[in-house]
Amino acid sequence: MKKVVYYSRHMPSPTRPGTPALLRVLNDRTALGLLLENGPTTRNDLARLSGLSKPTAAEMIRRLEEAGLIAATGESSSSRGPAAVLYSAVTDRAIGVAIDVQPLGISSTVVDATGATHPVVFQAAGDAAGEPDAATDLARAIDAACAAASCDPESVTVVCVGIQGSVEPRTDDLVFTDELPGWPRHRVTATLSEALGADVHVENDANLVAIAERREGAGHDASTFALLWMGNGLGLALDLGGTVHRGAAGGAGEIGYIGAPVDAAAYDPDARLVDDLVTSRTIELLAARQGITGDGLDELLDAIAGHPQRLLILDELAPRVGLVVLPALAVVDPERIILHGPIGIAFGDDLATRVESWLEQHSRWSTPVSGPSITETPVLHGARHVLIDAVRQALVEAVAHLPSPGDDPPELSRTTG
Repeated sequence: MKKVVYYSRHMPSPTRPGTPALLRVLNDRTALGLLLENGPTTRNDLARLSGLSKPTAAEMIRRLEEAGLIAATGESSSSRGPAAVLYSAVTDRAIGVAIDVQPLGISSTVVDATGATHPVVFQAAGDAAGEPDAATDLARAIDAACAAASCDPESVTVVCVGIQGSVEPRTDDLVFTDELPGWPRHRVTATLSEALGADVHVENDANLVAIAERREGAGHDASTFALLWMGNGLGLALDLGGTVHRGAAGGAGEIGYIGAPVDAAAYDPDARLVDDLVTSRTIELLAARQGITGDGLDELLDAIAGHPQRLLILDELAPRVGLVVLPALAVVDPERIILHGPIGIAFGDDLATRVESWLEQHSRWSTPVSGPSITETPVLHGARHVLIDAVRQALVEAVAHLPSPGDDPPELSRTTG
C-alpha cells in the first residue's frame, strides 16, 4: 500500500478567502460531493443539483476530469433530444478496508466512496504461519479483501479495525482487553499505520455496531440509544444524538468490569462481575439446566434455537439482561435499548420483549427494548460507514490541490483524525 500525502481539514486554505481560486475549489468540491452522493450524473443535472449555471458546471466537470477525479461512464437514456454524457467519480484511487478481529478469526471487506457492497473474506485464527502479529494479520486481511474485490492493495489509504477492546485516545494505548495476541500495547494506531502504509483507525466493536444501527437500523430514529453487545464478552455502546460516546479514556460502556449488583444473587449467586450475568458462561449455565450442551457459544446458540425449551431459557435470561442495562438507564436514560452481539442476534425480539417487560415491572424505567436490525457482519457494517466518510473526504480534499494544466494529477489526501 502506498503512502499518501496528509492534508488536515484544519490546514489553511491554499487560496485566499474570497478569491476566484477559492470559489473554484468550493465549486469543484461541491460537484465531486454530488457525484459521490448521487452516482452517474449529467452536466445539466449537476448544474441543477448544485444551483450553479450550466457553463460553471461544464467547467467543473472539465477540471475534475482532467485531474482524473471523475470520468465519463455512459450516456443518459432520456427520450428528449440527444443523449447526455454521464459522469461518475473515480473511486479506485482511494479505497478503504473494514476489518473485524474476533477470537475465531478475521473478517474483512473493501469499502469505496460509493458505498458499493464487496465480498467479505474470513480467515480463521491460526491460518498464518508463525507467531501472531497484528500488522502481518491485518495485511493478510487487506490483501484477501482486495483480491476478492479485484482491487489494487496499493490503493488502500485507510483501514478501520473493530476489536474487543478500546484505544486510549490520549496515549494511543490498547486498553480494556486481555486478548489480541501479537498486538502492540502502546502507540497502537501509530505503529499499525506505519507498518501498513495506511491510516489505521482502531475502534471498539460494539461502538461500530452502534454506528451501523444508527445509520441503517433500529437506532436511526432515536435521539439517543444504548446498544448492549452480548457474546463471549459484554459491552455497552452509547449513541448520544448521533455521536458514539467513547469517554475520556476510550472506556465508556465497559460495564463488564463493574461488580455485580446485590440483586444478581437471586439469579446467579456465583456472579462477581456484571460480565458474569450475560456472556457465554451464562448461556452455558442456562442451557445445561435444560439438558442442552455444545462446544462454544455459537454451537450452544444454534442448539437452543431449535429446542422446545427455548422460551423458558429466555425467561431466565431476561432478568439478567435487565440488571445489566439498569446502570445505563439511570445515568443516560436513553430513548431505546438495542440488544445485540451473538446472543442478541440469536434471540432477537423474543428476548427484547421479555427484557422490556422486566424493566417495567422491576424498575422506574419503561424504555423500549428491541432486537438488532443488522445481523450479518454488523461490525463490518459500522466500519464501512466510517470508511465511506473517510475515503469521500480524501477525494474531496484532493480538489484543493488540483494541478495547473500540464501538471501531474494530485495525490489523494486524507485527514489524520
